[in-house]
Amino acid sequence: MRYALGVFAGLGALILCALLHPLVRDENPYHSLWLAVVFTAWYCGVGPSIVAVVIGVAGVWYWFLPPHHSFLLRGSSEIFGMLTFLAFSAVVIAVGESTRRLILKRAQAEERLRKAHEELEYRVKERTMALEQKTAELSQKAALLDMTNDAILVKNAARIISYWNHGAEMLYGWSKREALGQPAHELLLTQFPIPLSEIEARDYWEGELRQLRRDGKPIAVASRWNRVNDKDGYLVGWLEISTDITSRKRMEDAARSLSARILTLQDHERRRIARGLHDSLGQYLAALKMNVDMLSAANPNPLALECLEIIDKCIAETRTVSHLLHPPLLDEAGFGSAARWYVEGFALRSGIKVSLDLPRELCRLPREAETALFRALQEGLSNVHRHAGSSRVDIQISADHELIRLQIGDNGRGIPTERLQRLNEDAAEAGVGIAGMRERMRELGGSLDIDSDSSGTRLRIAIPVRKSSEPIEFIPARQDRMAS
Repeated sequence: MRYALGVFAGLGALILCALLHPLVRDENPYHSLWLAVVFTAWYCGVGPSIVAVVIGVAGVWYWFLPPHHSFLLRGSSEIFGMLTFLAFSAVVIAVGESTRRLILKRAQAEERLRKAHEELEYRVKERTMALEQKTAELSQKAALLDMTNDAILVKNAARIISYWNHGAEMLYGWSKREALGQPAHELLLTQFPIPLSEIEARDYWEGELRQLRRDGKPIAVASRWNRVNDKDGYLVGWLEISTDITSRKRMEDAARSLSARILTLQDHERRRIARGLHDSLGQYLAALKMNVDMLSAANPNPLALECLEIIDKCIAETRTVSHLLHPPLLDEAGFGSAARWYVEGFALRSGIKVSLDLPRELCRLPREAETALFRALQEGLSNVHRHAGSSRVDIQISADHELIRLQIGDNGRGIPTERLQRLNEDAAEAGVGIAGMRERMRELGGSLDIDSDSSGTRLRIAIPVRKSSEPIEFIPARQDRMAS
């Protein structure tokens, strides 16, 4: 379109020149071309302007300069006039082009500014509507949060409370006006199971906390923490949801105390039965053997010899049952000696190779701690024999100033993942033996962990060291002893 305008402008200038030629003759043949040059330079650009100039100069040279209707060279004056026209045309085109571009840039800038203004207005309107919608949604959610019985609070990065729902008011006794702006854990005097820095290093944490209400009453809560980050990943704050489990914890503690009491009574009953078997039934069998010996000496016969063999087996079985119920070594020499005796007997009875690693010096512990360790050793080896299908068991016992540790590891088939999870979660399906061990450890402030894979199972027990009031007896260890 621009080049077409340039062509039409050049042709129109020639037509105008033809109309004016009778008046001006050959004195100024280029006068009508200036309109075409200015028009095309202003509106069409450099290319169309050059087209218009070329058409105009060619037309003037052919039609209006003598000799007419010829492109032959004229005199110096005609050539000078043409060159002068071309030079001034170039100046006009350059000025027109710069002006045209300036006007075009200004128009484009104004158009961009208009579009930006319209877009800004649209975005402001859109943001305003979104903000109003979010405000309404937040108001609705806040109302829903106030209806829940859980305590919900939001803390900023400095641990200052910025949100406090109605459930938090009911649980802790502090009103929203009193709680907002306060340091959360100083207000509630929170006791953490692990360092606070470790909790805040995670994106999510769940556990039990001990806190105080406004009236000074201690409570236990199950708390869930979610870390809130900005778009750059920096910490903004924490969302904390807490549920009161004080009553549940009391019932659990009562049940645990009852379980511990039952286990203690069970140990006492085993000790009483073991002593009864040793002191009464064992003595009766010993007396019976002496009488049969005298009868056999007075009247030797095969029946008497068979009776003596049966009596010997009964005495041996009674002694074994008595010692398994409660080995005398546990009371007389401590856990180390009792463990060594039991491991050697287990290896003989089961045919499983057992490696026992004892420390060089193992001091006496309180009776309940030694009993708990021995029962854990019994239960662990019994489970290996019944379930693991193992050919070897490694037992490690270690102690320092804080803990005594017992680890039992086998090379058996391992525990299925789902069952292992139930065992570690202390589920009801864990079984009486594992549950009993865990209760004993809890009563003593210790821990029990089970780890298993295709290479075998490892049972780890740790009990805090609290020295017995009895005289300390050091038991020499036989390290890396192999029984089979």
